[in-house]
Amino acid sequence: MAFESLSDKLQNTFKHLKGKGVLTEKDIDAAMREVKLALLEADVNFKVVKEFVADVKAKCLGEEVMKSLTPAQQVIKIVDQQLTELMGGENVKLSYSPTGFTTIMMAGLQGTGKTTTCGKLANYLKESGKKPMLAACDVYRPAAIDQLEVVGKACGTPVYTDRSCQDPVKIANDARAEAEKKGYNVLIIDTAGRLQIDEELMQELQNIKEKVKPHQILLVVDALTGQDAVNAAKGFNEKLDVDGIIMTKMDGDARGGAALSARKVTGKPILFLGTGEKYNALEAFHPDRMASRILGMGDLLSLIENAERDYDEAKAEKQLERLKKNQFTLEDFLEQMGEVKRMGGIGKILEMMPGVSSKQMQNVNLDESEKEFRQYEAIIYSMTKEERQDPSILNASRRKRIAAGCGLPVSRINTLIKRYEETKKMLKQFSRPGAMKKNRMLRGLF
Repeated sequence: MAFESLSDKLQNTFKHLKGKGVLTEKDIDAAMREVKLALLEADVNFKVVKEFVADVKAKCLGEEVMKSLTPAQQVIKIVDQQLTELMGGENVKLSYSPTGFTTIMMAGLQGTGKTTTCGKLANYLKESGKKPMLAACDVYRPAAIDQLEVVGKACGTPVYTDRSCQDPVKIANDARAEAEKKGYNVLIIDTAGRLQIDEELMQELQNIKEKVKPHQILLVVDALTGQDAVNAAKGFNEKLDVDGIIMTKMDGDARGGAALSARKVTGKPILFLGTGEKYNALEAFHPDRMASRILGMGDLLSLIENAERDYDEAKAEKQLERLKKNQFTLEDFLEQMGEVKRMGGIGKILEMMPGVSSKQMQNVNLDESEKEFRQYEAIIYSMTKEERQDPSILNASRRKRIAAGCGLPVSRINTLIKRYEETKKMLKQFSRPGAMKKNRMLRGLF
């Protein structure tokens, strides 16, 4: 997870401050040195670090902190505010053309995950009620068009291609005409990349921009490349005047410096973060929520939004009625496990919970959790419909038959039934009229 090391270092620094009833200027200086080192180790731009630390220190030495009854909390509050400001202050949303048809040009170097991100963005737009089409304008990289077609098929989005044409500008222009003709309202243009910024690449992108006049130019950068990503963003922006940045591979071991530096260096907002390989693993970037996650305060708002993304009110109401009638079956239990998987699994949920440090995450065997999910799935699918709907009939002989069918010991079946009963008991607490509707978190998950 990105920011893991930075988060740990900052939290340790503030832990030392919390042990002091009164803070002196010497304490603030020592804390700021630790903050500075932590940011530099996270690969944040040196000039950005210098300015950030100076701003934080000036505010920490103010009367509000020095004379406060909880000075450490005030320091954390200031760092939180400054981190939020550093990353842009407010969430910037993707802009759409007032004409009703929006063209988005995607740019970036090779290897940043640009083509896959086109698919993720298309999926995001579909969830927002848009009708996107993809356009394959990379005519140089072998199999680039094939790759976009695979991506389009995976995320259920049509792809405009013209293998007979080697002019990306013409393909982009024809794709726009085709998309408008067929009633699509967003065109996403996947352009060619290079291993590095060069004049030929930039001229091509400028030609597409001039001819197609995209409403948004989005730059895809790889968070794993650290300051190289920021330098690339700066270079593209100088030539194309991009509208926003999509930072990919934020679920990897990126130190996070690119995300913290990009807005300050380029002046352009980060719009989205790529947080996984699946096509729904694209999150809107919220500077305040990211600052909270870095400081160990969690990100419950994003967690709730992820839970509610696929929320089906009619299905929830139906399940609520079943709970009232004590009809929560193993099929329902399996459906709830699927909901957790769709949210990215246990690990993704824990990352967003307040107070969960990377050290604590290390004690949670996420592979075992995912393995357990798969085992429960195999067990339930090995049951008859009658057994899934009424687990009370699962006597010893039935359990042996199911164990043989799924290739797991009877003890795993016993564990599943125990987990099912615990979940059923917990859900009963929320089966009172209106209780589930009022609880946003449960409304999304259950």
